[in-house]
Amino acid sequence: MQFSADEDFAKQLDAQDPLRSFRERFHLPSGKNGKPLIYFAGNSLGLMPKSAKQIVEQELHDWATLGVAAHLEGKTPWYSYHETVREPAARLIGAKPNEVICMNSLTVNLHLMMATFYRSTKSRFKILMEDPAFPSDTYAIKTQIVHHRLNPKDALILARPRKGELTVRNEDVLDLIERHADEIAVVLVGGVNFFTGQLFDIPTITAAAQKHEITVGVDLAHAIGNVPLSLHDWNVDFAVWCSYKYLNAGPGAVGGAFVHERHASNTDLPRLAGWFGNDPNTRFRMRCARPLPFSTRPAEWNRSGKSQSN
Repeated sequence: MQFSADEDFAKQLDAQDPLRSFRERFHLPSGKNGKPLIYFAGNSLGLMPKSAKQIVEQELHDWATLGVAAHLEGKTPWYSYHETVREPAARLIGAKPNEVICMNSLTVNLHLMMATFYRSTKSRFKILMEDPAFPSDTYAIKTQIVHHRLNPKDALILARPRKGELTVRNEDVLDLIERHADEIAVVLVGGVNFFTGQLFDIPTITAAAQKHEITVGVDLAHAIGNVPLSLHDWNVDFAVWCSYKYLNAGPGAVGGAFVHERHASNTDLPRLAGWFGNDPNTRFRMRCARPLPFSTRPAEWNRSGKSQSN
């Protein structure tokens, strides 16, 4: 096929696109002339699916009619929502379901991952990122460095485009890894750069870093739902993402995190724990003499918030 920049060629490609009908599943904003806009802002906020209103109204209905019982008895129970979306999220990033959790926001998840995987030492404390990285990532990483009582000017290594170029050459990233291998603790790259649209060679970067026992993390905010990903096979250590861009989940929607399964049994890795970081069968017991009725006997939990067996 010979590429052409004219409109007829674009229409020909559009007619042949097997995903062409998906356009009808979304609301398109209209311009001042009343006609649908050509929408290129999916990297900031995805279009609203036409099915979204009905889905949200179902959740409001469950809240109104079930109250606290909707956590377990709603059409899509809130208590286990992360299990409902785990498998689809895993497919999108090329992971196993047990490696994925949907929770929080991208930046919160990044801080949680860094709390576990950024293990700075006197000799190995630097973090390698691309420049420009997504601004919230830059803010988060700089504060992580300061949290470890280090100076970002000393601890942050930036892979920049060469003079006159817009994207970062893959060989330049690999060169920085080799030159600073004994100093780098974490390599953190955006799967797709937010500013240039550059798709980074994640498997090659991961292999180069892990050859020197460097942890590799990926921000998938602009990659998930946009490009093919195989995080498990690429052996990436961790990843984070949001869902309101190419996943069209809407403002405030839940983010996600990936941790490769090889880390699951590593008890030396520190973590910031909470209820949902523990065994579902015992997570709500705390110091109670017996299991809480809400977590272990949902059928006996009535809408008044009292156990019917009491």
